[in-house]
Amino acid sequence: MDAEIEGWPLQKVLEHVAAQTRWQIMVEPGTSRFVTAKFKNLKPGEALRKLLSDLSFVMLPSTNGPTRLYVFKTSVQTATNLVAAPPPPAAVPQLIPDELLVRLKSDSTNSVDEFASRYGGKVIGRMDDLHVYRLKFQDENSAKAAREAMAKDNSIGTIESNYATPRPGQPNSLTGLDAIPALTLRPAQTGNQIVVALLDTAVQPDGSALGSFLLPQVSVSGPSQPPSDMPSHGSSMAETILYSLARVSSETAESPVRILPVDIYGPNESTTTFDIANGIVTAVSKGASIINLSLGGTGDSPLIHSLIRSARDQGVLFIAAAGNEPTLAPTYPAAYPEVIAVTALSPTGEIAPYANRGDFVDVAAPGVSLVHYAGQLYMVTGTSTATANVSALAAALMSNATKDPAIVEALIRQNLAVTALAPKP
Repeated sequence: MDAEIEGWPLQKVLEHVAAQTRWQIMVEPGTSRFVTAKFKNLKPGEALRKLLSDLSFVMLPSTNGPTRLYVFKTSVQTATNLVAAPPPPAAVPQLIPDELLVRLKSDSTNSVDEFASRYGGKVIGRMDDLHVYRLKFQDENSAKAAREAMAKDNSIGTIESNYATPRPGQPNSLTGLDAIPALTLRPAQTGNQIVVALLDTAVQPDGSALGSFLLPQVSVSGPSQPPSDMPSHGSSMAETILYSLARVSSETAESPVRILPVDIYGPNESTTTFDIANGIVTAVSKGASIINLSLGGTGDSPLIHSLIRSARDQGVLFIAAAGNEPTLAPTYPAAYPEVIAVTALSPTGEIAPYANRGDFVDVAAPGVSLVHYAGQLYMVTGTSTATANVSALAAALMSNATKDPAIVEALIRQNLAVTALAPKP
């Protein structure tokens, strides 16, 4: 192990150790100090002694789970606070160099396949009702040449690049902790439903508490087979929404909320601008009141923005992650003014050190969640988790207080506002 740190709080040190090693770290409540250390190529035990100084620690390797590290002043039994490892930085969306997204004008009489062929491309994705098409070309130079030629075509409304966004990471497994209580919230059998669309990886209907809260899953990117031995990111977000919803509901409550899983990744290692746009269109067509976007990137997509504006005019709330980079740079789609941008809070109630804190951020919520899958406990962290928590609150407000989305949005912005930041422009 290597380290070069000066004056770091113990909590930050332990979070970084957890992130680098994937250990499950427990610390005695109230244990705090500042750490300064510099070393290279030390064995774990020697490195921990340098980092922890006079604090005691016990490290328990495991063959069927993460290594557990207990840090304490008095006894190992007092190390009861779980250290939440920060999520890995979000992968930067990558340009798909040989593709373009084209939106034809509504009065265009072109056959789209003939249109694509005229410019040397092939249609590989389509949203016919919106006249939006995903075109693939022979190579990057062919796509550039086609874009230049299309710019002079009066039948075309917009042209933009297509970007690939890698799928989110998996949650961390935990051992030796008490199980979270069973979900007591029950789905209401009568009345109108409040539909929360979850644009994410595929959700596993079995092995968790999701059960009858799930609507039939829709995939816009082809069939996928989620892992059988751990929850997918989508399942983790869905369970976070349900447990957060239960916390703001009465113990005997029946909820009209349903989760609509919209798989925008399919079997692929990434989603794309086109798939996200298609997912939004699908969610709106399926009656979503709230669309949860626990994803984001640096690319500003006119297509996605126009779809969000249109759906927002219909009363759909959009809630999106601000990103897991401690920068001020905007993350899209969270940075669009029609979207509630969510950053993450640490367990101490401050903005998490890994979380984006740019002036586009609207609200903050807890960035840590514990979820169950197939009898195993997992931890998920990040602005994705915070976004799911805000979506749950929005659904609860729609269920119990008001169904007016404008009032719900105003309540969320007021009650969860990040007051230290400037408002979104």
